[in-house]
Amino acid sequence: MNAGLLVFLLLVLLAFLGLPIFTAIGVATIAGLAVADFPMSTIVQKTFLGLNSSSLLSIPFFILAGNIMAQGITQRLLRVADVFLGRVRGSLGAVTVVASGLFGAISGSAVATVAAIGGMTVPAMKDQGYDENYAAAVASASSLLGPMIPPSITLIVYASLTDCSIQKLFMATAAPAVLCCVLFLAYSLWYGKKHNLPQQPKMSGKEIAQIFKDGIWALLMPVIVLGGIFGGICTVTEAAAISAVYSAIVALFIYKTMTFRQLLDTLFESSVSVAAIMILVGMSKASSYVVIASQLPQLFMETVTSLTSSRFVVLMIVNVILLILGCLMEGNCIIVMMVPLMLSLVNSLGIDLIQFGIITCFNVYIGCITPPVGMSLLVGTKIAGTGMGPTTKAILPFLGISLVILILVTYVPTFSLLLPSLA
Repeated sequence: MNAGLLVFLLLVLLAFLGLPIFTAIGVATIAGLAVADFPMSTIVQKTFLGLNSSSLLSIPFFILAGNIMAQGITQRLLRVADVFLGRVRGSLGAVTVVASGLFGAISGSAVATVAAIGGMTVPAMKDQGYDENYAAAVASASSLLGPMIPPSITLIVYASLTDCSIQKLFMATAAPAVLCCVLFLAYSLWYGKKHNLPQQPKMSGKEIAQIFKDGIWALLMPVIVLGGIFGGICTVTEAAAISAVYSAIVALFIYKTMTFRQLLDTLFESSVSVAAIMILVGMSKASSYVVIASQLPQLFMETVTSLTSSRFVVLMIVNVILLILGCLMEGNCIIVMMVPLMLSLVNSLGIDLIQFGIITCFNVYIGCITPPVGMSLLVGTKIAGTGMGPTTKAILPFLGISLVILILVTYVPTFSLLLPSLA
């Protein structure tokens, strides 16, 4: 059997059996090395090579910054969003969307976004008589803005596999992210008006001024991160380090929402999340080596191109494969497994790797809200105490919006490549 194919099949099988992803990759890679008669030391060498990248330093910093911001600072973002949207019907749903976008500019994680924002807005929506399934749906769907709005941990993982510019990937995802936020917001406002949902009491000018005064330090966070990256003031890694230090200073000394003891606990929790991602990224280099050395990507390319030579159809096939996998597997695992396999096909069609990165990662983001493995959907239903079936029905409009944006990303290259081309 082809060693690369064995790695691919074993990885899928072991992942479905519930093994941790890094364990599944390790076992599959060792089996592939044995079949291909490669030295076992290869797995150590390639894993180290996969981790020996300065750009990966941004991952622990962004995760730490997001975890610190979730310790009370996120409430300020919610109150600021409420100033703009509180007087419209269904305002809590709209606030959830906007606050998720703001938090996404800090955390880069869908699950962290639904836990931090949905954890506060979903109970409030239920208390005000919102349909609990809609409450879970809007919080789960809005969490897509977490990894979609730069910085995105998923895009950093993709960049480590393809040597793409992380800064250009962040620029490429900006337009789809903004459009997604706008359309989610529009649907939330329409839903609130249609169902005559409650609106928040009118605030006085003094109250509004106090909210902005209190929230200015939280609002500066995404401005500093995105402004630094897109303005060319600092690299992505430097912006990540700045965000971690800034969030710690704000939490400890300005808002005082965290003690030094709590900071140590947050550092520990962040290190566990970082370790899980970094070992996955490192071992993916070893598995990718076996897949590429076995010529599996070329076989995949020849198989697909033998079926059709139409770039339109090939891109549709790629999207269908990624969407199906998104329903069944964790996002980073899909990136690690499918990107090395598809690179030869993508290059043969002349598809820009930046655009392919947005296509791939957008499919992964959609997977966050599709059952049975959609982690954001699972967290949202847990927070709301709802069933998967009714919440899935409520999330379908958001899913439809996401698919429309995916089509734009796939078939209108300028939509995602305009900003990177100006850099």
